[in-house]
Amino acid sequence: MRSLPAKRRSFQFSHWSFMFAEIAVWSFAVLAVTGAVLMVFYDPGMSQVTYDGSYGPLRGLLVSRAFDSTMHLSLEVRGGLLIRQVHHWAALVFVAAVVAQLLRMFLTGAFRRPRTGQWLIWVTLLALGMAAGETGNALPDDLLSGGSLWLMKSVVQSVPVVGTWALSLLFGPDFPGDRVIPVMYGGHLLVAVVMAALLIARELLVRRHGHSRFVASLPARRSARPMMALATIGMLIILGFGFQIAPIWLYGPATPTQISAGSVPDWYMGFLDGALRIMPGWELTLGDYTLSLAVLVPTLVIPGVFFTALAAYPTAERLLASRRGRRDALGRPKTAGRTARETPERDLLDRPRETPVKTAVAVAGVTFYGLLWAAAANDQFAHQFHLTVDAVTIFFRFAVVIGPAVAFVVTRWICLGLQQADRHEAEHGVETGIIVRSADGGFHERLTPVRQEPAITSGR
Repeated sequence: MRSLPAKRRSFQFSHWSFMFAEIAVWSFAVLAVTGAVLMVFYDPGMSQVTYDGSYGPLRGLLVSRAFDSTMHLSLEVRGGLLIRQVHHWAALVFVAAVVAQLLRMFLTGAFRRPRTGQWLIWVTLLALGMAAGETGNALPDDLLSGGSLWLMKSVVQSVPVVGTWALSLLFGPDFPGDRVIPVMYGGHLLVAVVMAALLIARELLVRRHGHSRFVASLPARRSARPMMALATIGMLIILGFGFQIAPIWLYGPATPTQISAGSVPDWYMGFLDGALRIMPGWELTLGDYTLSLAVLVPTLVIPGVFFTALAAYPTAERLLASRRGRRDALGRPKTAGRTARETPERDLLDRPRETPVKTAVAVAGVTFYGLLWAAAANDQFAHQFHLTVDAVTIFFRFAVVIGPAVAFVVTRWICLGLQQADRHEAEHGVETGIIVRSADGGFHERLTPVRQEPAITSGR
């Protein structure tokens, strides 16, 4: 195999959807820099101290060292609040960019060989981004993060066999104990290191295999990476400067028996909250042990199935495609050479309409996620529309089953309709809006043939 040209090894911005990966990379760079600054001032200790900082309403209260150091960083260190808020916004944007990148790769088939490794890296980054967000949210030890610890305790306890043992490792003999914040701090740093290693590995894979492209795409812009870096960093600074997030002085220190009113998780964890709210209170008794399915299924089974399906999809599609491609239309087995010649260009991306089933699966998954995310606000829906919470909850229980099926059918129908429109355009030409008169006196619209772009070989 000949080596790829140098221009295909470097980053190319030939389509707007390619910006998602760059946003994720530069958001993580901001996370690394701001996180390093926060480490200088943050103390993960849980021993009690008396707060005597500049915020009067809390002065004289007993708080943990973690909360005290976060308050000092936010209100007394010059630029500390800006750094905290930029860090938090960068975490939210990073996960959003990873989700958008995964959707782009799935819809366009960019997960296929030789880029399956990149797909697995992005799937892992999504899971690690969620873990980093949850561990990071617990570090201020405020009333909002204290509520998250109750959820973590319930989730860990619902794990069969090892749940109690894991709970003792996380919290110690008592809840919340005096070790959970240091454990979260160490886990947060470890996850960040693993994420940095994965992003470096992804960059090496991109340089090795080159970038994919659409058949009809704009000329590549070589200066796109500095532009995306400046745009991403600048927008995160604007968000951190102008939009308040996580005001822990309003929440107050964590108290095991209290939780902030109206508290909600970060946007990417909303689907877990919704799944918890609509899951029936089922329990399964096996001998002397009772499984709480109402907690186990929404928080462990659903995410586990989701990430396993994402990671296994490229392999499953490849196996199905190889089985279908072993025989031709007449049922005769194909030779290895013929199969290789019929293998599609690996650098060219699919248009979503060209793969209606895969596109419909993606839309069904997004619909399922969106309904779970909306179910996290079942109490707000009930209040705004003057309904009972039970009625809204029952609606979402049916919607998460019926909605994805309807979305699958409708999306597939739309893709097939777009394919038919493309074939009609290829046969008859593109409408120009120019009306001409023929020699016999009739009028008709001038059509231009569709321009066909030849595929570029990959040098195999």
